[in-house]
Amino acid sequence: MKNKLKTLISLFVAFMKIGGFTFGGGYAMIPLIQRETVENKKWISEDDILDIVALAESTPGPIAINAATFVGYKVAGFFGAFFATLGVILPSFLIILAISFVLEKFRELRAVQYAFQGIRAGVLALILKALIGMFKKCKKGVFSYVIMALAFGVCVFLNIPVPLLILLCAVLGLIFSVITKRRVGK
Repeated sequence: MKNKLKTLISLFVAFMKIGGFTFGGGYAMIPLIQRETVENKKWISEDDILDIVALAESTPGPIAINAATFVGYKVAGFFGAFFATLGVILPSFLIILAISFVLEKFRELRAVQYAFQGIRAGVLALILKALIGMFKKCKKGVFSYVIMALAFGVCVFLNIPVPLLILLCAVLGLIFSVITKRRVGK
């Protein structure tokens, strides 16, 4: 019981740090979630984090919250999911609550506008880091590259909703898997 409580507190604190010190949303949090859960705490493996990120992206809701929920569940079941999710949400909630009282008064200040420009640039760097990290760890092949290029093109040029695009990619992946297994089985 004491070990379980310690794990729950550790999950809460780890995800509270991630939620409190990451600006830019879920994609910017992915490298921090990976470093904290795989490298520092060793709660999950590299393969697990890739699966969790893919699943978190494919389910409704913010990716960071979904990822925290999935990691928490994998580490400590229902209560692990609860405390990891609470930890990642709480800092944003408190920060937004505090900012909401003063933002309107300071929005026109040049320093505030420059700060937001700097935050956007930093967020872009974190998203690119997550993209490169996931690309390096994913299995690669002609099929993967074709799907990636098609998904990018469809997303950029045809304005198809992202959830529908993810669903289509999942279906194509399943079809490819079935065809590949049949070929190997023969």
